[in-house]
Amino acid sequence: MKIATFNINGIKARIEALSAWLDEAEPDVVLLQEIKSVDANFPAEIFEDRGYNVETHGQKSFNGVAILSKRPLEDVTRGLPGDDADEHARWIEATVVGDRQAVRLCGLYLPNGNPAPGPKYDYKLAWMARLRARAEELLATEEPVVMGGDYNIIPQDEDAARPDAWREDALALPDSRAAFRRILNLGYTEALRARVQGPGHYTFWDYQAGAWNKNNGIRIDHVLLSPQASDLLTDCGIDKEIRGRDKPSDHVPLWVELDA
Repeated sequence: MKIATFNINGIKARIEALSAWLDEAEPDVVLLQEIKSVDANFPAEIFEDRGYNVETHGQKSFNGVAILSKRPLEDVTRGLPGDDADEHARWIEATVVGDRQAVRLCGLYLPNGNPAPGPKYDYKLAWMARLRARAEELLATEEPVVMGGDYNIIPQDEDAARPDAWREDALALPDSRAAFRRILNLGYTEALRARVQGPGHYTFWDYQAGAWNKNNGIRIDHVLLSPQASDLLTDCGIDKEIRGRDKPSDHVPLWVELDA
């Protein structure tokens, strides 16, 4: 089962780019972030025509997450538990049944947090505390769990081409990195780092200052696997080349293959 995460930075702006990638990469499941669309306006038929089941958790003009799956999606829930007043569309869960195993999917768009310090950074850290609590609950099920999305976290200096440029950014502040480690330390495996080590593996290049041409990237999109999902991992990669195509997102897909 091939599961990908992709921050598309606006579904309407990325229809052609996303459709072309789907036809080439043929993922079984895609976790989308920043769809920037209410549910009613999401162009589900484009993906349904390709054999995908579609579930969305949208929001006008901002945020928004979705799941595309070639297999039926069961037990779909929307919104990260822990704060009933939080109206941001940043979390969606569903179960997909593979040939051998059911997998719990969690698609997430973690808050950016800038400017930091400030209310937006406080919200980011509070959201990460809620994420940790949910991640712990999911571990207790002892089922394969995949938490994929745009985490807006640069885990280590090697995950940025120019780490010094991010020292004061919410994506790389010590408290942000520590919150991310607390989730990993529950027992999750970061899929990409289970397969490759070292610098140079990026998932985001800003539109400004020629970042793509200079390969001035950062790695902020991640897939975390519960122990049961980690045991099923057979491969993981980044589809970097699509960043150089027409009208690209500033992110690229990150995918895992599970023997499920």
